[in-house]
Amino acid sequence: MNAIHLLFVCMMLGICQACAALGQTASGISLMPGNAHDVSMRQLSDGSWEIHTTGTDPYVFSEQIAGGIDLRETPVVAFEYFCTGGTDSVQVFAIPPLTEERSVTVGGLLNSEGFSQFSVDMTPALHAIRARVTQLRLDFGTIPNRTIRIRAIHTRPRNEVEHRLLRDKQDRIRADLELDAALRKYLNTTFPCKVSRVEVLDAAIHISGATDGAADLKLVEAPIEFAITARSGFPFESPINEISGHFNITVPRRDAAGRDRLLSRWFVGKTTAEGIERRSHDHYADTVACAASETAPVFRSKKGLGGYRLDAPQSDIADLGITSVTYNIVLTGLLETAGGPGHTPFVSQGRTWYINDANVAGLDKAMLEAQKHNLVVSAILLVPQGATAPAGSFARMIAHPDAEPAGIYVMPDVTHASGIQAYAAVLDFLSGRYCDPASTHGRIHHWILHNEVNAGWIWTNAGDKTPLVYMDLYQRSMRMAQLIARTRNRYTQSWISLEHHWNMQLDHIYRGRELLEILQQFSRVEGDYDWGIAFHPYPQDLFNPRVWEDKEAVFTFDTPKITYKNLEVLDAYVQRPEMRYQGKAVRGVHLTEQGLNSKGYSADALADQAAGMAYAWSKISRLKSILSFDYHNWIDNRAEGGLQIGLRKFPDDAADPQGKKPIWYVYQAASTSKEADEFGPYLERVNMKSWAESAYTGAIK
Repeated sequence: MNAIHLLFVCMMLGICQACAALGQTASGISLMPGNAHDVSMRQLSDGSWEIHTTGTDPYVFSEQIAGGIDLRETPVVAFEYFCTGGTDSVQVFAIPPLTEERSVTVGGLLNSEGFSQFSVDMTPALHAIRARVTQLRLDFGTIPNRTIRIRAIHTRPRNEVEHRLLRDKQDRIRADLELDAALRKYLNTTFPCKVSRVEVLDAAIHISGATDGAADLKLVEAPIEFAITARSGFPFESPINEISGHFNITVPRRDAAGRDRLLSRWFVGKTTAEGIERRSHDHYADTVACAASETAPVFRSKKGLGGYRLDAPQSDIADLGITSVTYNIVLTGLLETAGGPGHTPFVSQGRTWYINDANVAGLDKAMLEAQKHNLVVSAILLVPQGATAPAGSFARMIAHPDAEPAGIYVMPDVTHASGIQAYAAVLDFLSGRYCDPASTHGRIHHWILHNEVNAGWIWTNAGDKTPLVYMDLYQRSMRMAQLIARTRNRYTQSWISLEHHWNMQLDHIYRGRELLEILQQFSRVEGDYDWGIAFHPYPQDLFNPRVWEDKEAVFTFDTPKITYKNLEVLDAYVQRPEMRYQGKAVRGVHLTEQGLNSKGYSADALADQAAGMAYAWSKISRLKSILSFDYHNWIDNRAEGGLQIGLRKFPDDAADPQGKKPIWYVYQAASTSKEADEFGPYLERVNMKSWAESAYTGAIK
């Protein structure tokens, strides 16, 4: 949904769509399987409902609600859902009677590959509802062949966060649209001056550049939290006296208050009646002093695992030939603003924070185990919702204040000094502890920011933002992670996390290609750096492992999705000159989360899953830009909305707990002498005579 559409919806309907079920909840509401239309449905063992739409008018009724519900007291109908592909709308009816005026229609369920929150504020229909409601009807749009899992259906009051977001939404949207226009102008302007290089040393920063020889120019420091629209309040300004057209200025790395200028941008400006006017683009540090003697981490093979865990069979690391892993780190579990038993002081930028010793001990254990296996570790940095955390707490400080409660995780706050201080502190802590060459606590080699940002509404929420405004926030997070970590390891990198929607527009799903191009544009004008791409090429339908049949994965740069089937598109895209680091080096691609579902444990379902892996590997192994492939998930997980994408079965499977599936043996054989024998039986299933047929060799435009 674009910003203008959202503004209209908010004004006309007064709804709060896709908000988290925060605050007091009413008793749970169950569904009535015998009273539904254009759906098949069943209740699962965990109490959730699986609804499959079979026609263009799918809806379900609730059971009769004992005692009824007063929607004036609890006007929000909320539930949790899991749905790949999403729906085009959701409509909720309050019954009796069943009439349109007693309903509210909102935008559809988003594509969500984990259980997310959804809510509909029934306030616009309250004028027609004068008695207690004893039944609900939920309508799921007009698209057939969608599988939806929902649970925890209830009504509740509008919570404090929803009240605030609804009240402030129009002002935020207006401000973001103005910022979008300013950013667009800034990125596309050819300025007369240029900051060409910034070198951060231990005690000083060297800034060099060129001017057009105009009078009264100055070098200006813009801390990373300053918006591009800022015209005053800059902490440092220095006259540029050179008239030769070139300048070299050295400033102390730390200001008089001890603040480190590592994260600052630098630009050439001129004072006008409206404040300081930019005469150049901003420029971040190109190089950072790093005392450690390091070597670049090497992916010894492409074979890895996503979501590394200690409760899985560690023998799989050697047996499968694993050389890389990802590891999720929830940042709010590491530092706090107040001390006490079990908390160790940690000083960053002159402020004392407090380490949660128990949580860090768990992270140490995982990193040391990964180090024992000589694994390249990429940490996925996650920020939970912070709006309901206590004021002044680390969890509140680090979370972006515009984040909507719909998000499972949120963007860090990179727009306020307090947010920068909190985020920089935890990055400082992590890089100091896990980039230490002594490896006392284990190693982290790379940093993935944050999760599937083109599906940011679910996984990295910053409120309803245009793609450009959203990426302005995100690219600052990437810069921060790499700059801070490079003070300890000169080879560590930041990676942008993207899922398989490449050039496909859905509600609150950005186009992955567009976000990459915006990131590259920011890099080009503000000082290029060697970030990489952490991509998730899941199948078109996460439940269908027959990825060779994907219709939405085609061999053009405008393909709706990039899945295993058309990975050649991503490989060709990153090799384009305009996408390369400094126009020369191909940016690395790290496939950090993707798996293939088995529709149960029948021989046929397991064979489809294994065939999908053989097919995918036959492509991955040939593509030079792909450095690693971290298979997700290691073991089937009942919290993944019915997906069974593990290499092993459920730990609580009655017949074969944590048993190896055929895909385990396919993955083990990949790129070994056993590959032909293990892959061969699946050729007929994918309708090929040799795996060479899987490679696409045509032109990609």
